[in-house]
Amino acid sequence: MSLTSDPSPATPTTQPTSARPGFLPDRRSRSGRSAVAGPLLVTTRPGARTGGPAPDLAPPAAEPATSEMSTSALAAMLTLPPVGVAERAADAMTQARDYLLSLQSDEGWWKGELETNVTMDAEDLMLRQFLGILTPQLAAETGRWIRSRQLPGGGWATFHGGPADLSTTLEAYVGLRLAGDAPDAPHMLAAASFVRAHGGLAATRVFTRIWMALFGEWPWDEVPVLPPEMVLLPSWVPLNVYDFGCWARQTVVALTIVGHFRPVRSLGFTIDELKVVGSRPARAPLVSWEGAFQRMDAALRHYQRHPVKTLRNLALRRATEWVVARQEADGGWGGIQPPWVYSIMALHLMGYPMNHPVLVAAIEGLETFTTREETPDGVVRRLEACQSPVWDTALAVVALADAGLTGSHPAMRKAGEWLVREEVTIPGDWRVRRPNLEPGGWAFEFANDVYPDVDDTAEVVLALQRLLHTGLDDDDPSLATQVRGAVERAVNWSVGMRSSNGAWGAFDADNVQKLAMKIPFCDFGEVIDPPSADVTAHMVEMLADLGRADHPVTQRAVRWLLDNQEPGGSWFGRWGVNHIYGTGAVVPALITAGVAADHPAIRAAVRWLVAHQRPDGGWGEDLRSYRDEAWIGRGEPTPSQTAWALLALLAADPTNEAVDRGVRWLCATQRPDGGWDEPYYTGTGFPWDFSINYHLYRLVFPLAALGRYVTLTGRSAA
Repeated sequence: MSLTSDPSPATPTTQPTSARPGFLPDRRSRSGRSAVAGPLLVTTRPGARTGGPAPDLAPPAAEPATSEMSTSALAAMLTLPPVGVAERAADAMTQARDYLLSLQSDEGWWKGELETNVTMDAEDLMLRQFLGILTPQLAAETGRWIRSRQLPGGGWATFHGGPADLSTTLEAYVGLRLAGDAPDAPHMLAAASFVRAHGGLAATRVFTRIWMALFGEWPWDEVPVLPPEMVLLPSWVPLNVYDFGCWARQTVVALTIVGHFRPVRSLGFTIDELKVVGSRPARAPLVSWEGAFQRMDAALRHYQRHPVKTLRNLALRRATEWVVARQEADGGWGGIQPPWVYSIMALHLMGYPMNHPVLVAAIEGLETFTTREETPDGVVRRLEACQSPVWDTALAVVALADAGLTGSHPAMRKAGEWLVREEVTIPGDWRVRRPNLEPGGWAFEFANDVYPDVDDTAEVVLALQRLLHTGLDDDDPSLATQVRGAVERAVNWSVGMRSSNGAWGAFDADNVQKLAMKIPFCDFGEVIDPPSADVTAHMVEMLADLGRADHPVTQRAVRWLLDNQEPGGSWFGRWGVNHIYGTGAVVPALITAGVAADHPAIRAAVRWLVAHQRPDGGWGEDLRSYRDEAWIGRGEPTPSQTAWALLALLAADPTNEAVDRGVRWLCATQRPDGGWDEPYYTGTGFPWDFSINYHLYRLVFPLAALGRYVTLTGRSAA
């Protein structure tokens, strides 16, 4: 199925049609994948939603080595029932297992909320203002959420407990102005003061300045140029659109259209109070790639004013075709907020009216990413940047299998059926670099067939293998046959997606063009998708679980992982925070692939984990570890990070006394309903720049760790 289906013309008809132009027929709908407004939530502690965020953490202090803690001192910190840790772990596992089972949807999937930051909500208000569809009720509901996240100093952070961020604060301020908050209200004065103190609008990221240019508050002449002609570059030319990671690629293509039109709409107010006279965006040194690209940007700006008309028209049409062809079954693009909102604006500027089926589906789809909650202050509305049902379901199945559920259990069978239905069977952008590879695998979201990813595919295969290992053949031979077919296709696809160095990125092979990181537009985080330790580890674990540990592909990946161990013994975490996540992924994978527990790399990893265990028995690593080495392996303890450390130790050194201490911490911090609280963000979108609190992580990973611990200690669950 082609990705270049013909879109509606540049000035499309206003009459709805029976088929949404540009949709791939296979992607219009699937049974059992309903993503409705008000998604399944994993409950947080009472009041967590409307209370203020935690204040900034102090810099990490030196912690005593855990080995120096006496047993009596540790026992004084943790109040546990008068039973052994193994028995308590079995009870905790049962409670967590039953709680997780209660959260499964009728269709068979799990999905915890994916919490990010208030730029998602502020930009949703700005998008609707730009399109002329913002309603007072929606603005008020969203404003309550934004307001509730403000820090005492006036700013907004990008993660719980983090420092206030300039760009986030400016966007939140504009969102609240759209919600009706007066600029002279105390909380608004505090926000404006914070923005000015940190350089004002001119010091914000490029994306924030683009939003302000859309409303005439920043000059388009000072926005980095993204000419639509980029889409005409062949894939072998540097800085073609396929040199960008898929998330950036979709955003870039849409913004080339927006940048051509340079639209200006009205906010209904000005934000002069957020501007600092004389402040200008920072300039890169002339003798640098960044400086060279800034000079090139000046030349492109001249071309942008006087483009070759025939070439520009061709580029706009190709860009429009490219965008429309990638709209997904849920109406979105890439399953994530940035390309979704910019694609809506781009198509609207190209002449698509708001009642065109493409835009109707896009706006309706955005609404399925919202959560509304009743609070004492009224209804609050917040927007998820993405949704993670495939990922969450795979992790849930693995955790439940670790806790003793078999493939014949109704919940496991239902999850297996849903995962098989979610298999991606059409080619996507990945085929640009792997043209002869057959499709297979899974995406992260309900609908993102153009962009399946290696990480989800590996985890889903591990989950489906758990079903096959534990009785699915006897219980449902037909489903078992379907599972084996899906697994075979997924293995073929994911192995084919390895990069030339033998390791794996998430969405593309060999997506390593570092020049893409140097252009003036790209100041918002990762824009390429190079191989990472965590994704590669999941692939190694998958291949080893399939009995292919000795295969040359697996062994080459093992060597890559060993070569990329950090000097201190950990591994960097690309998609989770941070070295605890990377190490928690790599160590079990290496052990499963046959690396001996006494291998120097494994022993170094164990020493690193034990050295970074907190005195209370837990593990935690702050997001600031992505910027400050002092935070590596240090931070407030969290259930998910404690579980990651335990999963590594249980694989490599299960009798280490740190294991019992970690299990005790999980048991002591478990809620009566079987879950855990975790306000701290342990998921990573872009290291430091975009952080995620996966609300199901706090449950599935502790359950998996407890399940493996219970199995190793020979205890049985109730």
